[in-house]
Amino acid sequence: MSEALKDLVAVLEAKQSDAVVSSEIAFDELTVVITNAGLLDFVDFLKSNSACQFTSLIDVTAVDYPGREKRFEVVYHFLSMVVNQRIRVKVCVEEDELVESITSLHPSANWFEREAFDMYGILFANHPDLRRLLTDYGFEGHPLRKDFPTTGYVEMRYDETEKRCIYEPVKLTQEYRQFDFMSPWEGAEYILPGDEKKDA
Repeated sequence: MSEALKDLVAVLEAKQSDAVVSSEIAFDELTVVITNAGLLDFVDFLKSNSACQFTSLIDVTAVDYPGREKRFEVVYHFLSMVVNQRIRVKVCVEEDELVESITSLHPSANWFEREAFDMYGILFANHPDLRRLLTDYGFEGHPLRKDFPTTGYVEMRYDETEKRCIYEPVKLTQEYRQFDFMSPWEGAEYILPGDEKKDA
């Protein structure tokens, strides 16, 4: 399989050299990082070229790296049933950078891109209906960003007296526990190597 993937990399680097930033084969899986500007042409090439024929879009998702200048990686997974290969395509984008929607080539990308918008706040240009998919209409923030608090900002409950759902700021019933990663055996006469408390 890796020989076939190496041949595929050679085709992509020869025919799509402007778009390809890097490629890697690991565990018999091909990952190609491409430029944001070349996304639509690259996906069209993957779908229509006879050496590729990646006609099935499996998934569109994202990864958040808050420390990077290009904070997000938009990740596409394609399958070619004709040549029995898979490819992972990554596009690195900044927080407010537009990513071209691939719904014109793969209509199934519609809800995948809506989910990435809802969960990460990634904006897809020329999407037919870019709106939240999993969160409520008035929801603020994007839950899968690393800087989003695990408790969220508001909580919803049904109020019997008002006969409707109401939103309130999050109120925790107990304080957060403070984890100092101390050994559970602290105070024991014998401390196992590696379990001693680190100096602050």
